[in-house]
Amino acid sequence: MHISIKPMQKNRRHSLWYERILLSFRIHLVLGLIVAVVLPALWHWGWTFWSAQPDVRATTLVATAIAYLISISTVHRLSVFPGTRAFAYVIPSITLSYILIVCLLLFTGLPFARWQMAASYIISIIYGCAGYLLANRFRTRKLAVVPMGRVSEFCQTMQIDWRWLSEPDLQDMRVDGVVADLATELDEEWQRFLADCTIHRIPVYDAREVHETMTGRVGLDHLYQNRYGSLLPREDYEIVKRCIDIAGVLLVMPVVLPVMAVTAIMIKRDDPGPAIFVQKRMGFQCRTFNVYKFRSMYANQEGLGFTSEGEDPRITKVGRMIRKYRIDELPQLFNVLKGDMSLIGPRPESSSLAEWYEKDVPFFHYRHVVRPGISGWAQVEQGYAAEIEGMTRKLEYDFYYIRHFSFWMDMLIVIRTIKTIFTGHGAR
Repeated sequence: MHISIKPMQKNRRHSLWYERILLSFRIHLVLGLIVAVVLPALWHWGWTFWSAQPDVRATTLVATAIAYLISISTVHRLSVFPGTRAFAYVIPSITLSYILIVCLLLFTGLPFARWQMAASYIISIIYGCAGYLLANRFRTRKLAVVPMGRVSEFCQTMQIDWRWLSEPDLQDMRVDGVVADLATELDEEWQRFLADCTIHRIPVYDAREVHETMTGRVGLDHLYQNRYGSLLPREDYEIVKRCIDIAGVLLVMPVVLPVMAVTAIMIKRDDPGPAIFVQKRMGFQCRTFNVYKFRSMYANQEGLGFTSEGEDPRITKVGRMIRKYRIDELPQLFNVLKGDMSLIGPRPESSSLAEWYEKDVPFFHYRHVVRPGISGWAQVEQGYAAEIEGMTRKLEYDFYYIRHFSFWMDMLIVIRTIKTIFTGHGAR
């Protein structure tokens, strides 16, 4: 069959030239290096800064370049996840990056120009904030939608400018890509249209993939489509993650142990009984283990196996406070050292509740393909409330975490968990 390509199709690339520049991460990275690294050096040392550099110049230039690249790359990696505003991470990432590099230089005794490091830091913040603010004005994605199948279920978010097609032709419409329900049988005209788009470098996306990207959830119905392989976590990162867990726990223990001691005393003074609550939970590869938590309810009060929504009369005054700031989870650091849990991962459910969910929620046991965690993607996105009613939604968040199992995903969850600890927002 001969497929005719309309000449004007090649002009339907999604963005104009200035939009491509504004939205290009590589261009921002290169321009940022010039502005934050080269300009301060030119201002102080002149145009000959690059020739016959003494050690202090070379060290300073390399250090500022590394600090800038680490910080901006971190912001870029974190911003790809749903619900993440890149602008909010610019100042913290740049600040932490420059502090780490300065500490490394002081520790190694390498000479560097402090004024240039400070100037580069300030310029990086100004450039980074201005760049992301400017780019956000042009960042709304424009996606054309093939009106067949279940696209109406997936193409709803307000973050995207949806442009519904009435016929297999973009005409003069400029878009970032085309969305279609690729699980649906499309007629010949629409198949030819999608082929034409691909040939002319207009991206074609599956509606389900777009939905997952925007919501941070993997729909349970997607797993019926032979997607087990896509949810298999990376084994190499599992090893790295285990080392990070052990190092992280040992690092915070000197700070955490006094807090745990004070918490235990407050619990026993508030209500007689054990300070630590032990419960059987379902863990990695469906193996049960004893999870440790600070007791937040009155003694001899049995829980429901899940975290209830609203005011619970069984919770003590101290219990309400330690739940708000997640202090009740601190004993689980010992579970991490034992290997039962990780710092980040799906929250473990009680054994009885896990068996109950398995009967009613498809693929529930698949969440045990990774170690459970003290905090997880479902907790920072949805919180702890109404776990029975919201278990299907929580499971979709857990599957998204497993699919995107990586250092950057864990880093984002750590940042949002720290925010919850200090603000109490999102606690149960």
